[in-house]
Amino acid sequence: MPELPEVETIRRSLEEKLKGKTFVGVEVFLDKMLKGANPEDFGTEISGRKINGIERRGKYLIIHLAGGVAMVIHLRMTGQLLYCSPEQEKAKHTHVIFHLNDKCQLRFADQRQFGKIQLVQTKELENLAGIKNLGVEPFSDAFTREFLKKEMRNRRTKIKPLLLDQTFVAGIGNIYADEALFLARINPERVAATLSPREVSQLHLAIREVLLSGIENKGTSIKDYVDGNGNPGTNQDKLKVYGRDGQPCAKCGRAVEKKSIGGRSSHYCPRCQKL
Repeated sequence: MPELPEVETIRRSLEEKLKGKTFVGVEVFLDKMLKGANPEDFGTEISGRKINGIERRGKYLIIHLAGGVAMVIHLRMTGQLLYCSPEQEKAKHTHVIFHLNDKCQLRFADQRQFGKIQLVQTKELENLAGIKNLGVEPFSDAFTREFLKKEMRNRRTKIKPLLLDQTFVAGIGNIYADEALFLARINPERVAATLSPREVSQLHLAIREVLLSGIENKGTSIKDYVDGNGNPGTNQDKLKVYGRDGQPCAKCGRAVEKKSIGGRSSHYCPRCQKL
């Protein structure tokens, strides 16, 4: 699933192409990709609307349209949003094609078909299910060491599942949770409340560092992820533990291990991240 760095990279790559353009039509090949609207009403609603900008909130993309309307897109597991020329070959799992006034297209492809596109009034965005309960953004002023210390003080859950909780911190998924915990030298099974103030500070810095690195490397491309131009990222070449089970730790040389924690696979070094 695309995480914060991947969604932010898509946002940046698309905004420079889409901002100021106008939707002139849409083709929907799989109705269930649209949430809360049929294809006819959806097409009528967006046609003629200018794109004012693109925002990211957690793992959501929000395309702001003229007239106080927003298109909310969640890519889920395998969703892709691509800016293309009409001549470009259509990917097998392309389910929605938006036509633009520059004669180009914005295509939504999704092999697993879990992604969703929804139109809402901009004023209702903060009340939208999925967005209204999102936690703090990792690059916001609210995400401080003091915030983490206060929030973890009484949390009896393990730190790895807590980092994946989108109501706690928005945008972190399996890849960057594993990488941040490794960088902070914290075992993923540690109970959040047992972290010392120093460890919380290390984790705060590590979260921002791995997310920023992911953005600078234009995302992690392991399976399906590409940016809005169809280009893969390079952050997969920088990963220290995620997907490296059985390989030597970059710091100490011991084999990286993998185990299920809270129903999700977790990668860590048992020597650098002692329990």
